[in-house]
Amino acid sequence: MRESYFQADMQLPSTTDSRIAEFAKLTGKKGDIASLQHHLKEVIEGDVFKGSHRSGQFLQYIIDQAIAGHFDSLKERVIGMELFGRAASYDTGDDAIVRVTASDVRKRLLQHYGRFGSTSEYRINLPSGSYIPEITRVVRGEAGTFDGALAHGEIGHVHHDFPVQNHEILPIPAAPVIEAAALPPVEVAQPKRLVAYRWLFFGVLIVAINLTVWGFFWSRPARFEGARPSSLPWSALFGSSHAVELITSDPNIADIQGITGSEVSVSDYANHKYLPVPNKLTPEQDYFCRNILRGDNSAGVDAPIVAKIAMLAQANSKSINIRTARSLQITDLKSDNNFIFLGSPRSDPWFSLFSDQLDFRFVFDKSSGSESIRNFHPRPNEQPQYVPTAPGWATGDSYAILALVRNPDQSGQVLLLAGANEEGTEAAGRFVTDLGRVSTELHKCGITPSGPLRHFEMLLHLNTMAGTPNNIDSVACHILPDAPAH
Repeated sequence: MRESYFQADMQLPSTTDSRIAEFAKLTGKKGDIASLQHHLKEVIEGDVFKGSHRSGQFLQYIIDQAIAGHFDSLKERVIGMELFGRAASYDTGDDAIVRVTASDVRKRLLQHYGRFGSTSEYRINLPSGSYIPEITRVVRGEAGTFDGALAHGEIGHVHHDFPVQNHEILPIPAAPVIEAAALPPVEVAQPKRLVAYRWLFFGVLIVAINLTVWGFFWSRPARFEGARPSSLPWSALFGSSHAVELITSDPNIADIQGITGSEVSVSDYANHKYLPVPNKLTPEQDYFCRNILRGDNSAGVDAPIVAKIAMLAQANSKSINIRTARSLQITDLKSDNNFIFLGSPRSDPWFSLFSDQLDFRFVFDKSSGSESIRNFHPRPNEQPQYVPTAPGWATGDSYAILALVRNPDQSGQVLLLAGANEEGTEAAGRFVTDLGRVSTELHKCGITPSGPLRHFEMLLHLNTMAGTPNNIDSVACHILPDAPAH
């Protein structure tokens, strides 16, 4: 059975044992268990978790199992079966419900303690690579503030999923080499032992990523056999002599905007100003924001999109350069290279540079904390705005954009794949790599897929269930003006 590209069940024995030992101490003190459960109830019923019933259920489940000492139940397959009703034989590689829900829980915990950390006696953390929670407790008599607890080493580190560094995928099924991302300096006191564990974990994870991505290429050599991408949008990208750059999203920037309540403009992002209002942040918010900036990560949904696009490039004897959004410079865009961007403006501010070419544009609603898509030039039977009913990792409807546009003032082309949530971006990636599906929709739009270059955008609708996109359809297609580059 094929497992996940990036299996999340790796654990460091020493850190896992220490978390199990902490829960063992709790089970001997009923008062402590009651206190923790009361804190858990406050977290789940708070503003951050109220938007996702599923994430609240997940957090309740892993804490309950840990308190009961059922640590064998805190594994991906078991959680999928017991919490989400999956069959015992379900493919964890194709069904990522546990991983995406765990990722959402990590983000929501980060946001919760960014707001209320100064008043919390407990702090719950779910380290990456494990489903065993970590509980830290601030003893007010010894360390009455967040900074005091940090100085005593009582606060668990914030870990991140799937670190990605610039690398190139060659047009042969060789193993891509992924290097650890360089960490910007952050002046935060951290226990040396925990730092060493974190680096060891990253090292193990990086090796696993290399092996699994290599395995993906090796085990599926015929996936796109006979499907040479000679039609739009791929002919515009791979038919050029210029390089193709694929830019992954930056989910940490989305987290920072959620914690601070301020938006990171593309100008600030390009100038590495990632904290919109640093002088207005609480110490807890400042700590969490600076901590998550220590890594340069991409979203979990980006990995399968990258793998599929790389195989399309291979079929066209083309290589692609893969970079994270944060590693990109504005000067890199002043070239005739072709670009593929993953993620909406919320998770990839570079998207905003191309928004004025689109009829369908993302807008962010602060009151709901979610993105919707506004139609600036509605046509018959089209709506002026498309509002998702699923905020992410939930069940409902969502939307995504697939667009081929110009790189302003350059001759290169830009492919945009972005959803109102991560499931939407995943859906756009699935849709655009289904060559027959894209060709059919382009014909309906009035574009000859194998013909000359035409710029276009599609609005995609999808159903989401437990973090998985389903029933992906194109509900609108607009041909964009082919104005020459300046």
